[in-house]
Amino acid sequence: MYIEKVKQKLKQLQDKPDIYVLGIESSCDETSISIVKNGREVLSNVISSQIDIHKRFGGVVPEVASRNHVEAITNVLKEALEIADVTLQQIDAIAVTYGAGLIGALMVGVSFAKTLAYSLNIPLVRVNHIKGHIAANYIAHPSLQPPFIGLIVSGGHTAIVRVDDYLNQTHIGSTLDDAIGEAYDKVARVLGLEYPGGPKVDALAKQGSNNINFVAHDVLKKTYDVSYSGLKTAVINYVHKLRQNGQELNVNDICCSFQTQAVDGLVEKAIKACKSHNLHKVCVAGGVAANSYLREKIETLGKKEHIEVFVPPIKLCTDNAAMIACLGYYNLINNEGISDIDLSACPNLKI
Repeated sequence: MYIEKVKQKLKQLQDKPDIYVLGIESSCDETSISIVKNGREVLSNVISSQIDIHKRFGGVVPEVASRNHVEAITNVLKEALEIADVTLQQIDAIAVTYGAGLIGALMVGVSFAKTLAYSLNIPLVRVNHIKGHIAANYIAHPSLQPPFIGLIVSGGHTAIVRVDDYLNQTHIGSTLDDAIGEAYDKVARVLGLEYPGGPKVDALAKQGSNNINFVAHDVLKKTYDVSYSGLKTAVINYVHKLRQNGQELNVNDICCSFQTQAVDGLVEKAIKACKSHNLHKVCVAGGVAANSYLREKIETLGKKEHIEVFVPPIKLCTDNAAMIACLGYYNLINNEGISDIDLSACPNLKI
């Protein structure tokens, strides 16, 4: 019954001049709901962050995250509707992150989305969280269109992809082990920096020098792949050795050296991918896209190589529902990802 009504709604949307998509994001520790008009115009983008809650644990605790999503999501919806000045009856589709992420956190968002879609008899659109990060650039840069090279940098993913169109990406390279954001967090933890560690490492690196050679050479230099496990382990071993010998740590230099060696090769490979695929645009996406050194490095190298660089504003780098609603819109108008109410969360979803 529900899916038949959805099919009727999809036919009606073909002639509708303005389409309103409500996006829901709950993959980790941000509860977010956004309302986006025609894929690019953000009417509201409410984010309820749990950073202060998880700070005392030194990282995200999945069970705590899930419980707080449950407590926050109804109020976040109410606020998103009020800011957008629309009612639920004006919403044409519900887009929801169904993976990748923490299973319990994802289930909160997916269950809430299914309930809304079923009660309103409107399409339920599943969205890949990682592809959603790329879509943040469509909001930040309204004239941007595929194809381009996407550099995905987050706590769980690091990859270089060719974005062929709004729905399809071609894998070019990725990390063989740790994601870049994960490496940042682990280095921050061994240095005793407060969660979230990435911004702390970035800030301290500005006061240090790249004078510690943690990794002798890039064994993956001839590929588009990267590895962060060796770099992370080298930093940890370096810190432990100094502490065991009673020597003082130059935290600023450690942060600067780690950050330089983590970012430089990755950025160079993204620019190289643009040139080898005859593309002149690169878009950075994901939480680590907020890193000031990475932004500066890719802007500088892009300008040198005549590659146009697109990076979202900081507020669209972190997890947010606007990017989910944006990609949900393109899925919707292309009849992609339309789901029944048996949709399940997929924590290990790939790019």
